[in-house]
Amino acid sequence: MPKTESNPIDLGTRAADFLLPDAQGVLHRLADFDAKPALLVAFISNRCPFVVLIREQLAAFARDYAGKGLQVVAINANDHEAHPEETLARIGEEAEKFGYSFPYLKDASQQTAKAYGAACTPDFFLFGTDRRLAYHGQFDDARPGNGKPVTGADLRAAVDTVLEGGRPTASQVPSIGCNIKWSAGNEPAWSSSAARAA
Repeated sequence: MPKTESNPIDLGTRAADFLLPDAQGVLHRLADFDAKPALLVAFISNRCPFVVLIREQLAAFARDYAGKGLQVVAINANDHEAHPEETLARIGEEAEKFGYSFPYLKDASQQTAKAYGAACTPDFFLFGTDRRLAYHGQFDDARPGNGKPVTGADLRAAVDTVLEGGRPTASQVPSIGCNIKWSAGNEPAWSSSAARAA
């Protein structure tokens, strides 16, 4: 299956603002989570095998850390016209089915994904209390077909460090997944589809 790595993003980059709906029509913005000492913004999908592999453990991870000060926000930026399984309604069904206790939002314009530099699903952006990027790497080393257990070990270690007031190692393994499904003509300059069209 095609694989896309997360983009290299400078650690220390500020979290971009957003205003996005969940399936109940509630709008969420970055400032809503100011009280939390750590914030994970995760770009995911309903269809990508890399997300399907980890989604139950991602839900468990979020539950494990909810009481420790981590806010998880998931965002779906895939083109829902070309991929109807990625509509806002289907996002709501996915969240309910897999027990997502965190907001799962739709970035229909794909502007939030562009602002973050998101390239793949899953793509994880962990911010500390100052909302500067502390970790932008993999959930763990499990991949579809490689037989490794899904533990979230890499992300858990990074979150533990941030919640303790430290800085995760700068040596971070990029996340790998499906490329974000950009709307026709909306591909960012750094996406593989834009490069092919150039």
